[in-house]
Amino acid sequence: MKKIILSLSCLCASTLINAQSVSTIAGSSSAGFVNGTGSAAQFFAPSGVAVDGSGNIYVADFLNNSVRKITSSGVVTTLAGSGTAGYADGTGSAAMFNSIKSVAVDATGTVYVADYLNHRIRKITPAGLVSTFAGSGVAGYADGTGLSAQFNRPIGITVDAAGDLYIAEEINNRIRKITSLGVVTTLAGNGTIGSTDGAGSTAQFNSPYGIAVDATGNVYVSERTGMRIRKITSSGFVSTLAGSTMGAADGTGIAAQFYNPAGIALDGAGNIYVADENNHRIRKITSTGVVTTFVGSSLGFSDGVGAAAQFSGPAGITVDAAGNIYVADVYNHRIRKITGGVAGINDIDFASNFSIYPNPTNKNLTVVFELLSESATTITITNTLGQIVLTDKIASLNSSFNLEYLESGIYFVNISDSKGNKYLQKIIKE
Repeated sequence: MKKIILSLSCLCASTLINAQSVSTIAGSSSAGFVNGTGSAAQFFAPSGVAVDGSGNIYVADFLNNSVRKITSSGVVTTLAGSGTAGYADGTGSAAMFNSIKSVAVDATGTVYVADYLNHRIRKITPAGLVSTFAGSGVAGYADGTGLSAQFNRPIGITVDAAGDLYIAEEINNRIRKITSLGVVTTLAGNGTIGSTDGAGSTAQFNSPYGIAVDATGNVYVSERTGMRIRKITSSGFVSTLAGSTMGAADGTGIAAQFYNPAGIALDGAGNIYVADENNHRIRKITSTGVVTTFVGSSLGFSDGVGAAAQFSGPAGITVDAAGNIYVADVYNHRIRKITGGVAGINDIDFASNFSIYPNPTNKNLTVVFELLSESATTITITNTLGQIVLTDKIASLNSSFNLEYLESGIYFVNISDSKGNKYLQKIIKE
């Protein structure tokens, strides 16, 4: 039986680092359709991003009607799409899309595309083979399987650990679910524009855009016109987590304001990050609905720390397993990266406070951790896609957790306390 055994020792001092730094991974100030490395590459209004377990970034290159791939070293290639608007299944440049807004990637490296003006959900294999997963191509509303289903401008897409997709449907004002077998159902919304909370079809949405799902099946939706962030439980009950009217105010729940919130993403600790498009900022929402401005200030382009960074209409956003955030900066035609103070990975000097052995391990793993406080402490273990595989309270100095069910691979051990201190370490299970 494989277990993690934690050994928690006495208090010690440490220096916290909590500065969010924005840099540019790829793209230049000029719109175009050029592969290359870093600033040699060009995009044309990139609108969506997703990241896989190996650190590759996939970009919905909106006005290039293509899906681009960026390696962890910044090399940009075209995974699929010809650059011309249209509809065609096929491999690589033989495939055609029409105004794609968002992408998602599953644990196998398969990419899914919300093909906005084709009213379809498309599927791309790692080799670049494009097929139509769901949707007839006729704008409308119909649940069903595969091509018998109908969508009207699917704009947001995400995938859960089981391979099920969730779609934010802009014109139908509904949230749809697609199983791994292609069966399309309606999770919430009745097609009427509004902001009513409630169960299933009693709820209303106002131009849902971004969508994300957590490990327990809760779905989070941004409303670009409704200026709200909504939460849908796995049973389909909709509530308003944050937002009310147009503005830029930080605050809790409906006291907070957004200005056309677009893409949203979750980190391993349950925080939500919002690309607040027309505020040109990235906002952060805790699980209790407390909204703060994470990075960004005003319209422009500037790498830098915190409010010194500038964006121009950020729309797509994703978080990798290490807590780095990637942003599709639409009108700057760039892909940006945010590090530091995200999901805890850069919050602490790990070497003096947190050690794990043996690593790699195929049996028991011991964590030696010198607590900063005696407050309640939680352990969370995530896989490389950021999906939670274990979460529990650390109740004693020696706590054991059974990981026998986990497959071999890379995992991240996150420890956090109620004072907001976070610690992270990568482990390899053989």
